[in-house]
Amino acid sequence: MIKNFFKIAFRNLVKNRMFTLLNIIGLSFGLAGFIFITTYVFDELSYDKFHTQADRIVRLNTHIHIGESKMDMALTSDGIGPILKNEYTEVEDFTRLYTSAGAKLIRKAGKWINETHVAHADSSFFRIFSYQVLHGHLDQALTEPNSVVLSRSAAERYFDSTDVVGKTLETNDAGNTVYQITAVIEDMPRNGHFNYDFLFAMENAPYWNWGELLSHNFTTYILLRNATDRSLLETHLEAYVHKHGLPAAKRYMDVTDIESFRKDGNVFHYDAIPITDIHLRSNLRGELRPNSSFQYVYIFSAISLFILLIACVNFINLSTARSANRAKEVGVQKILGASRSSVAGQFLAESLLLALGGIILAIVLVALSVPLFNELSGKEFKINDIINFRSLPLFALLLLFVGLVAGYYPAVYLSAFNPLQVLKSHTVISSGKSVFRSGLVVFQFTISIVLIVGTFIVTAQLRYIQHKKLGYERENILVINDYHALGNQTKAFRDEILNLPNVKTGTISGFLPVSNSSRSDNPYSKETVMTPNNTVQLQTWHIDEQYIPTLNLELVSGRNFAVARRADSAAVILNETAVKHFGLGEDPIGQQIHFQFGDGMESFHVIGVIKDFNFESLRDPVTPLGFFLGHSPSQAAFKIETTDLPLLLSRIENKWNKLAPGFAFDYRFMDEAFDSMYKSERRMSRLSLTFAAMATGIACLGLFGLAAFMAEQRSKEIGIRKVLGSSVTGIVAMLCKDFVKLVFIAIIIAVPIAWWAMNKWLEDFTYRIDTSWWIFILTGIIAVIIALFTVSTQAIRAARANPVDSLRNE
Repeated sequence: MIKNFFKIAFRNLVKNRMFTLLNIIGLSFGLAGFIFITTYVFDELSYDKFHTQADRIVRLNTHIHIGESKMDMALTSDGIGPILKNEYTEVEDFTRLYTSAGAKLIRKAGKWINETHVAHADSSFFRIFSYQVLHGHLDQALTEPNSVVLSRSAAERYFDSTDVVGKTLETNDAGNTVYQITAVIEDMPRNGHFNYDFLFAMENAPYWNWGELLSHNFTTYILLRNATDRSLLETHLEAYVHKHGLPAAKRYMDVTDIESFRKDGNVFHYDAIPITDIHLRSNLRGELRPNSSFQYVYIFSAISLFILLIACVNFINLSTARSANRAKEVGVQKILGASRSSVAGQFLAESLLLALGGIILAIVLVALSVPLFNELSGKEFKINDIINFRSLPLFALLLLFVGLVAGYYPAVYLSAFNPLQVLKSHTVISSGKSVFRSGLVVFQFTISIVLIVGTFIVTAQLRYIQHKKLGYERENILVINDYHALGNQTKAFRDEILNLPNVKTGTISGFLPVSNSSRSDNPYSKETVMTPNNTVQLQTWHIDEQYIPTLNLELVSGRNFAVARRADSAAVILNETAVKHFGLGEDPIGQQIHFQFGDGMESFHVIGVIKDFNFESLRDPVTPLGFFLGHSPSQAAFKIETTDLPLLLSRIENKWNKLAPGFAFDYRFMDEAFDSMYKSERRMSRLSLTFAAMATGIACLGLFGLAAFMAEQRSKEIGIRKVLGSSVTGIVAMLCKDFVKLVFIAIIIAVPIAWWAMNKWLEDFTYRIDTSWWIFILTGIIAVIIALFTVSTQAIRAARANPVDSLRNE
């Protein structure tokens, strides 16, 4: 019997080609979208779960708020890990990572290569984290100074082989340092919150402040004895603050106890986050890689479910709309003795065949679209990551869900027809069923409108970011990386570049207002005795006298640095926020701020005030910033004219090669570096646009089919109206009116949902657009136009048909 069900079902589907084609195309696109988004969501949720001890690994975070200055960091001091292990039994082990500037120059065949996936790690690193070893012994790999562990890719890049244990690498550490390779590991999985090609021994870390418990520059991980010990650890972290943090703080400020410190609204504490939560639940200063957000997981999970539901709704709507055409077929089957269950089984067989066709086409679409999806999502999926034996249960589940769940209602509805009524041509379409189908259309367009509004608002926010006046020049600024490779020739090189045509100004400083630049905060006070109430956490940037004119920063009072003035070595230029936080009043010029270290103190007099500019992401407010005259040669920035840019870059590179032979000329443009700070938002914009278009397209396929069947059902009415003199325009308006009403209802439902959802998303930005009314009006107009265009094609066809054809049997 089952075989017969499917044989008849196949014939019916072939007979009704348009219905079959619309359903399979709609299902395939919906299923392909669902598969892609589900793969994306599962990948986001999988971060760091490949470590065998993942449930026992936590990372320590630091939170220090003094007055209006706030530091929330994924960093700690070098000393907290050893202290916790020595004093608290729930701590089985610890390890630290130190990334310094996040890059090293490594020599290859006489040339220096800038490597950015580098870190220094403790010898305990491989006791805590799980990586596949290819050569060497991980338990001894980093126990000695001048040792390094390479990834497979790094070993093959430098030696064309992975069997390189015992060979050496030369870096630019402390002049030149030779490291011996002690192990080679498989490339770190991409779904980890850090990814390194080189792990150097911690003993070689270029760090000068060892043992200073308030200097936070290390990423510290704790291996707990039991997964349930995290709350106990956080209790002991509070004890650590009292026992070790407070004495360290007393060296810098007048503070008696933590309770009085916190009573004034200040914060000083540490917490522990499970390693598997870092990627989606942590966005602190000092993250080893840009993280995502659980917010996006929720959003895309909802989108995937809605796209699947829209595809299923299409199936239900098209199947029930065809009920009038198939009513007599059901009546004849029942007169010939078919039971309701056998009729329902027949329709479920058709549903399963359609679902199978949709899944097969969806798999083809997925296989063809993997490169496009990677570009949109920023992932690196391969076809076998999505389509493999492990995914067969998902495809089987989708087949059953779409085939049985989506086919259940049409099967039950159609199998319930009374054979005598339908064979006498009595109507079988009740108002209740029509209302149900209308509700499904409203649901489809509600989802589509919400997605379209979301796309508009994300795009508008990104455009706002792109065009917002940040307070500094970012266009036509050439940034040269690894500038310190020039050694003592940094100023000579700058002067040579400034002599080139199309180069206006240039500055040497690693502190730039874009990502992958140096940052440093230190506590300062306008009082000589520092207390929690008068301390300001100040970003301390070392710049030269050309920094302000090169970036076109605005001095609102005072003057710039002048190298000829020896007193400027003890001068500072503050931003407006710093002046406010220090309480320097209307005339800060000439006043002093102080930095205390141990038993000593440095004082700096204010010579200028610059207008606030956004030197971090627009998600964050402007914080206190101070410029100090100093040497920070890791980068240099030049204001250029872009006429004949290739020739200018070639000339600069030639000069670089003469003064820094063997060092690669590595550069970027500041506007591109600025754009890279908003990769996740751009990714969300692209994905939202893609899936909004997909959802709308699927909904329109259903609307097209529904309009076709409604026009067919009302063909006699249309014929009579034409005989009585109705125009084509009037008939088209009549047919379109009902569908446009449904779209208007969808707009009314979707607008408050979209307004709420997008305002929640915009809360992450300190500087943001307002959710303008025109976005909702424009989206509504677009939805109405799409619906009208979709329905009118069928309406015009029906209105222009010869009425004789529909009335000849009456």
